[in-house]
Amino acid sequence: MGTILTLEAARAERLLMAASGATLVFTNGHFDLLHVGHLDYLEKARALGDALFLGLNGDASTTRLKGVGRPLIPALERARLLAALQPVSAVIIFESDTADDLIRTLQPDVYVKGGDYAHKVLPERPTVEAYGGRVALIDYLPDHSTSALIAKIKALP
Repeated sequence: MGTILTLEAARAERLLMAASGATLVFTNGHFDLLHVGHLDYLEKARALGDALFLGLNGDASTTRLKGVGRPLIPALERARLLAALQPVSAVIIFESDTADDLIRTLQPDVYVKGGDYAHKVLPERPTVEAYGGRVALIDYLPDHSTSALIAKIKALP
């Protein structure tokens, strides 16, 4: 089971991992309304290394990026749920619009995002490539997205 860490504590953990030769995988996102598509993605991400750190967009960041009414679940509750998942080693809540600061600080060996970034700009790519990290794109489980789940809930009679 993972833990919820401050960025400073995550950095200390990262330094210990690097000293032991462990591979750190990092991903980030909102993870609002956790579903099996998220779990599938996190399992695939974790398989790329020895530990998976997850940057979780905080409430203000999620509202800015996803719109009014989001998140549906507060950041601390999302963080607890995510930290309880087997693939997740640690969760770090952040309020920036991108994960650049976390990536710059942690310098993960592998930075993972969803396959939808194959056809759009990944803002964190230059940061990862600047220190020699690798970017990996993971395909989503088909027909499993938070937006689709919200639409399905709204369509209920």
